[in-house]
Amino acid sequence: MSSDTTDVTRHGEISAGPFTLAYRIEGSGHPTIVIGSVAYYRRTFPRALRDELQLIFMDHRGFAPSPGPVDESEFALERLVDDVEALRRSLDLEQVAVVGHSGHAFMALEYGKKYPQHTSHVVMIGISPVLGEGMLQQAEQNWQDIASPDRRAAEAENLARVSDEELATLPPSEAFMKSYIRNAARVWHDPRFDCSSLWEGVTINMDMFNHVWGNVFTKIDVTEGLDTFDRPVFLALGRHDFIVAPPASWDALAPKFADLTIRIFEKSGHTPQFEEPELFDRELLAWMRSRS
Repeated sequence: MSSDTTDVTRHGEISAGPFTLAYRIEGSGHPTIVIGSVAYYRRTFPRALRDELQLIFMDHRGFAPSPGPVDESEFALERLVDDVEALRRSLDLEQVAVVGHSGHAFMALEYGKKYPQHTSHVVMIGISPVLGEGMLQQAEQNWQDIASPDRRAAEAENLARVSDEELATLPPSEAFMKSYIRNAARVWHDPRFDCSSLWEGVTINMDMFNHVWGNVFTKIDVTEGLDTFDRPVFLALGRHDFIVAPPASWDALAPKFADLTIRIFEKSGHTPQFEEPELFDRELLAWMRSRS
Protein backbone atom coordinates (compact mmCIF):
# COMPACT_ATOMS: atom_id res chain seq x y z
CA MET A 1 0.00 0.00 0.00
CA SER A 2 1.16 3.53 -0.76
CA SER A 3 -0.20 6.68 0.83
CA ASP A 4 -0.25 10.41 0.31
CA THR A 5 2.78 11.53 2.30
CA THR A 6 1.17 14.84 3.24
CA ASP A 7 -1.65 13.15 5.14
CA VAL A 8 -0.89 9.49 5.63
CA THR A 9 -3.88 8.73 7.81
CA ARG A 10 -6.46 10.36 5.54
CA HIS A 11 -5.54 9.40 1.97
CA GLY A 12 -4.05 6.36 0.31
CA GLU A 13 -4.11 3.78 -2.42
CA ILE A 14 -4.26 0.01 -2.67
CA SER A 15 -3.33 -2.25 -5.56
CA ALA A 16 -6.10 -4.37 -7.02
CA GLY A 17 -4.77 -6.53 -9.84
CA PRO A 18 -3.81 -4.12 -12.62
CA PHE A 19 -5.76 -1.28 -10.97
CA THR A 20 -4.81 1.29 -8.36
CA LEU A 21 -7.73 2.19 -6.11
CA ALA A 22 -7.75 5.43 -4.12
CA TYR A 23 -9.39 5.87 -0.75
CA ARG A 24 -10.06 8.82 1.52
CA ILE A 25 -10.92 8.73 5.23
CA GLU A 26 -13.12 11.44 6.75
CA GLY A 27 -14.59 11.74 10.24
CA SER A 28 -14.37 9.58 13.32
CA GLY A 29 -16.45 6.83 14.84
CA HIS A 30 -17.45 3.42 13.55
CA PRO A 31 -15.46 2.56 10.39
CA THR A 32 -17.78 2.65 7.39
CA ILE A 33 -16.58 1.83 3.87
CA VAL A 34 -18.49 3.63 1.09
CA ILE A 35 -17.98 1.82 -2.22
CA GLY A 36 -17.79 3.91 -5.39
CA SER A 37 -16.04 7.04 -6.58
CA VAL A 38 -14.15 8.89 -3.82
CA ALA A 39 -14.70 12.18 -5.67
CA TYR A 40 -18.43 11.65 -6.25
CA TYR A 41 -19.59 10.01 -3.04
CA ARG A 42 -17.79 12.19 -0.54
CA ARG A 43 -19.89 15.04 -1.97
CA THR A 44 -23.19 13.22 -1.52
CA PHE A 45 -22.98 12.06 2.10
CA PRO A 46 -23.99 14.53 4.84
CA ARG A 47 -21.14 16.34 6.54
CA ALA A 48 -22.72 15.64 9.91
CA LEU A 49 -22.23 11.91 9.44
CA ARG A 50 -18.49 12.48 9.88
CA ASP A 51 -19.19 13.31 13.55
CA GLU A 52 -20.57 9.82 14.14
CA LEU A 53 -18.91 7.62 11.55
CA GLN A 54 -15.46 7.25 10.10
CA LEU A 55 -16.39 7.35 6.42
CA ILE A 56 -13.86 5.53 4.24
CA PHE A 57 -14.60 6.38 0.62
CA MET A 58 -13.04 3.99 -1.88
CA ASP A 59 -12.83 3.90 -5.66
CA HIS A 60 -13.78 0.62 -7.28
CA ARG A 61 -12.32 -0.50 -10.58
CA GLY A 62 -14.89 1.47 -12.57
CA PHE A 63 -13.69 4.73 -11.03
CA ALA A 64 -9.96 4.01 -11.20
CA PRO A 65 -7.58 5.13 -13.95
CA SER A 66 -7.59 2.61 -16.78
CA PRO A 67 -4.49 0.41 -16.94
CA GLY A 68 -5.32 -0.32 -20.59
CA PRO A 69 -7.26 -3.25 -22.00
CA VAL A 70 -7.92 -5.99 -19.43
CA ASP A 71 -9.78 -9.28 -19.48
CA GLU A 72 -13.42 -9.08 -18.37
CA SER A 73 -12.58 -11.43 -15.51
CA GLU A 74 -10.97 -8.42 -13.84
CA PHE A 75 -14.51 -7.04 -13.38
CA ALA A 76 -16.01 -10.17 -11.81
CA LEU A 77 -18.23 -9.38 -8.83
CA GLU A 78 -16.08 -11.54 -6.57
CA ARG A 79 -13.00 -9.48 -7.44
CA LEU A 80 -14.81 -6.22 -6.72
CA VAL A 81 -15.88 -7.61 -3.34
CA ASP A 82 -12.36 -8.77 -2.59
CA ASP A 83 -11.08 -5.25 -3.31
CA VAL A 84 -13.21 -4.02 -0.40
CA GLU A 85 -11.74 -6.74 1.79
CA ALA A 86 -8.22 -5.75 0.70
CA LEU A 87 -8.90 -2.18 1.84
CA ARG A 88 -10.25 -3.37 5.20
CA ARG A 89 -7.14 -5.46 5.75
CA SER A 90 -4.79 -2.69 4.66
CA LEU A 91 -6.36 -0.35 7.23
CA ASP A 92 -6.20 -3.07 9.91
CA LEU A 93 -9.90 -2.82 10.74
CA GLU A 94 -11.67 -5.69 12.48
CA GLN A 95 -15.30 -4.89 11.60
CA VAL A 96 -16.75 -2.33 9.22
CA ALA A 97 -20.11 -1.14 8.05
CA VAL A 98 -20.24 -1.29 4.27
CA VAL A 99 -22.32 1.10 2.16
CA GLY A 100 -23.31 0.95 -1.49
CA HIS A 101 -25.51 3.31 -3.50
CA SER A 102 -27.24 2.31 -6.74
CA GLY A 103 -25.47 -0.70 -8.30
CA HIS A 104 -22.77 -0.47 -5.65
CA ALA A 105 -25.41 -1.66 -3.18
CA PHE A 106 -25.00 -5.14 -4.66
CA MET A 107 -21.27 -4.97 -3.95
CA ALA A 108 -21.98 -4.01 -0.33
CA LEU A 109 -24.45 -6.86 0.16
CA GLU A 110 -22.18 -9.42 -1.47
CA TYR A 111 -19.28 -8.25 0.70
CA GLY A 112 -21.43 -8.81 3.79
CA LYS A 113 -22.34 -12.31 2.62
CA LYS A 114 -18.75 -13.30 1.86
CA TYR A 115 -17.15 -11.65 4.89
CA PRO A 116 -19.83 -11.61 7.62
CA GLN A 117 -17.23 -11.86 10.37
CA HIS A 118 -15.86 -8.48 9.30
CA THR A 119 -19.23 -6.85 8.60
CA SER A 120 -21.18 -4.99 11.28
CA HIS A 121 -23.86 -3.44 9.03
CA VAL A 122 -24.82 -3.34 5.36
CA VAL A 123 -26.36 -0.16 3.93
CA MET A 124 -28.01 -0.28 0.50
CA ILE A 125 -29.29 2.92 -1.11
CA GLY A 126 -31.35 3.54 -4.25
CA ILE A 127 -31.48 0.02 -5.64
CA SER A 128 -34.02 -2.53 -6.81
CA PRO A 129 -33.52 -6.30 -6.49
CA VAL A 130 -32.00 -6.59 -9.96
CA LEU A 131 -30.97 -4.21 -12.74
CA GLY A 132 -32.43 -5.97 -15.75
CA GLU A 133 -35.10 -5.42 -18.39
CA GLY A 134 -37.88 -6.20 -15.94
CA MET A 135 -36.59 -3.50 -13.61
CA LEU A 136 -36.57 -0.97 -16.44
CA GLN A 137 -40.17 -1.81 -17.23
CA GLN A 138 -41.20 -1.37 -13.58
CA ALA A 139 -39.33 1.93 -13.38
CA GLU A 140 -41.06 3.17 -16.53
CA GLN A 141 -44.46 2.08 -15.23
CA ASN A 142 -43.77 3.93 -11.97
CA TRP A 143 -42.97 7.06 -14.02
CA GLN A 144 -46.21 6.72 -15.95
CA ASP A 145 -48.17 6.21 -12.72
CA ILE A 146 -46.89 9.02 -10.51
CA ALA A 147 -44.68 11.49 -12.40
CA SER A 148 -46.24 14.95 -12.14
CA PRO A 149 -46.85 17.22 -15.15
CA ASP A 150 -44.04 19.51 -13.97
CA ARG A 151 -41.64 16.57 -13.76
CA ARG A 152 -42.58 15.49 -17.27
CA ALA A 153 -42.09 19.06 -18.51
CA ALA A 154 -38.66 19.21 -16.90
CA GLU A 155 -37.66 16.01 -18.66
CA ALA A 156 -38.78 17.42 -22.02
CA GLU A 157 -36.72 20.57 -21.37
CA ASN A 158 -33.62 18.52 -20.51
CA LEU A 159 -33.97 16.29 -23.57
CA ALA A 160 -34.30 19.37 -25.79
CA ARG A 161 -31.24 20.95 -24.19
CA VAL A 162 -28.97 17.90 -24.72
CA SER A 163 -29.91 15.72 -27.67
CA ASP A 164 -29.05 12.08 -28.27
CA GLU A 165 -27.14 13.23 -31.34
CA GLU A 166 -24.92 15.44 -29.17
CA LEU A 167 -24.29 12.61 -26.71
CA ALA A 168 -23.23 10.36 -29.58
CA THR A 169 -20.40 12.75 -30.48
CA LEU A 170 -18.85 12.64 -26.99
CA PRO A 171 -16.27 10.25 -25.54
CA PRO A 172 -18.14 7.40 -23.79
CA SER A 173 -17.32 8.45 -20.22
CA GLU A 174 -18.32 12.06 -20.89
CA ALA A 175 -21.53 10.92 -22.58
CA PHE A 176 -22.30 8.75 -19.53
CA MET A 177 -21.99 11.68 -17.15
CA LYS A 178 -23.87 14.13 -19.37
CA SER A 179 -26.67 11.60 -19.84
CA TYR A 180 -26.97 11.19 -16.07
CA ILE A 181 -27.11 14.97 -15.63
CA ARG A 182 -29.71 15.26 -18.41
CA ASN A 183 -31.82 12.60 -16.69
CA ALA A 184 -32.48 14.83 -13.65
CA ALA A 185 -36.26 14.48 -13.76
CA ARG A 186 -35.95 10.74 -13.16
CA VAL A 187 -32.96 10.87 -10.82
CA TRP A 188 -33.74 13.69 -8.37
CA HIS A 189 -36.70 14.83 -6.29
CA ASP A 190 -36.07 18.29 -7.76
CA PRO A 191 -36.58 17.52 -11.47
CA ARG A 192 -34.43 20.50 -12.53
CA PHE A 193 -31.50 19.85 -10.22
CA ASP A 194 -28.15 20.26 -11.98
CA CYS A 195 -25.78 17.66 -10.51
CA SER A 196 -22.81 18.64 -12.70
CA SER A 197 -20.69 19.68 -9.71
CA LEU A 198 -20.96 16.19 -8.20
CA TRP A 199 -19.22 14.73 -11.26
CA GLU A 200 -16.28 17.16 -11.40
CA GLY A 201 -12.99 15.29 -11.50
CA VAL A 202 -14.61 11.84 -11.60
CA THR A 203 -12.79 9.19 -13.66
CA ILE A 204 -14.97 6.53 -15.29
CA ASN A 205 -13.78 3.25 -16.81
CA MET A 206 -16.61 2.46 -19.22
CA ASP A 207 -15.29 -1.06 -19.89
CA MET A 208 -16.04 -1.90 -16.27
CA PHE A 209 -19.43 -0.18 -16.22
CA ASN A 210 -20.56 -1.77 -19.48
CA HIS A 211 -19.63 -5.25 -18.30
CA VAL A 212 -20.79 -5.08 -14.69
CA TRP A 213 -24.00 -3.10 -15.20
CA GLY A 214 -24.78 -4.88 -18.48
CA ASN A 215 -23.84 -8.47 -17.65
CA VAL A 216 -23.39 -8.94 -13.90
CA PHE A 217 -26.06 -6.85 -12.19
CA THR A 218 -28.70 -7.86 -14.74
CA LYS A 219 -28.34 -11.48 -13.66
CA ILE A 220 -27.63 -11.14 -9.95
CA ASP A 221 -29.72 -13.11 -7.46
CA VAL A 222 -29.69 -11.13 -4.21
CA THR A 223 -31.39 -14.00 -2.37
CA GLU A 224 -28.45 -16.34 -2.94
CA GLY A 225 -26.76 -16.97 0.40
CA LEU A 226 -29.43 -15.21 2.47
CA ASP A 227 -30.29 -18.45 4.26
CA THR A 228 -27.01 -18.19 6.19
CA PHE A 229 -26.65 -14.39 6.21
CA ASP A 230 -27.61 -12.63 9.44
CA ARG A 231 -25.99 -9.20 9.22
CA PRO A 232 -28.43 -6.27 9.60
CA VAL A 233 -29.30 -4.49 6.34
CA PHE A 234 -30.63 -0.94 5.94
CA LEU A 235 -32.31 -0.22 2.60
CA ALA A 236 -32.89 3.48 1.81
CA LEU A 237 -35.19 4.24 -1.11
CA GLY A 238 -36.42 7.49 -2.63
CA ARG A 239 -40.10 7.85 -3.47
CA HIS A 240 -39.27 9.76 -6.67
CA ASP A 241 -36.50 7.49 -7.92
CA PHE A 242 -37.49 6.61 -11.47
CA ILE A 243 -34.29 4.92 -12.63
CA VAL A 244 -34.82 1.76 -10.59
CA ALA A 245 -37.96 -0.21 -9.81
CA PRO A 246 -40.22 1.29 -7.10
CA PRO A 247 -40.00 0.25 -3.42
CA ALA A 248 -42.73 -2.38 -3.86
CA SER A 249 -40.26 -4.42 -5.92
CA TRP A 250 -38.69 -5.51 -2.60
CA ASP A 251 -41.92 -6.74 -1.02
CA ALA A 252 -41.57 -10.39 -2.02
CA LEU A 253 -37.88 -10.57 -1.11
CA ALA A 254 -37.88 -8.72 2.21
CA PRO A 255 -38.94 -11.78 4.29
CA LYS A 256 -35.90 -13.68 3.01
CA PHE A 257 -33.55 -11.36 4.92
CA ALA A 258 -32.85 -12.15 8.57
CA ASP A 259 -32.79 -8.44 9.46
CA LEU A 260 -33.87 -5.94 6.80
CA THR A 261 -35.03 -2.40 7.55
CA ILE A 262 -36.56 -0.44 4.66
CA ARG A 263 -36.88 3.36 4.84
CA ILE A 264 -38.63 5.29 2.09
CA PHE A 265 -37.64 8.95 1.77
CA GLU A 266 -40.63 10.87 0.47
CA LYS A 267 -38.71 13.93 -0.75
CA SER A 268 -35.90 12.07 -2.47
CA GLY A 269 -35.12 10.54 -5.79
CA HIS A 270 -32.16 8.22 -6.36
CA THR A 271 -29.87 9.73 -3.71
CA PRO A 272 -31.63 10.29 -0.35
CA GLN A 273 -28.39 10.80 1.58
CA PHE A 274 -27.88 13.98 -0.47
CA GLU A 275 -31.48 15.05 -0.95
CA GLU A 276 -32.71 14.65 2.64
CA PRO A 277 -29.44 14.70 4.59
CA GLU A 278 -30.76 15.48 8.07
CA LEU A 279 -33.47 12.85 7.92
CA PHE A 280 -31.07 10.36 6.38
CA ASP A 281 -28.60 11.01 9.22
CA ARG A 282 -31.22 10.44 11.89
CA GLU A 283 -32.66 7.31 10.33
CA LEU A 284 -29.33 5.69 9.54
CA LEU A 285 -27.64 6.46 12.85
CA ALA A 286 -30.65 5.41 14.92
CA TRP A 287 -30.75 2.14 13.03
CA MET A 288 -27.01 1.54 13.46
CA ARG A 289 -27.24 2.17 17.19
CA SER A 290 -30.17 -0.22 17.44
CA ARG A 291 -28.07 -2.89 15.72
CA SER A 292 -24.83 -2.32 17.63
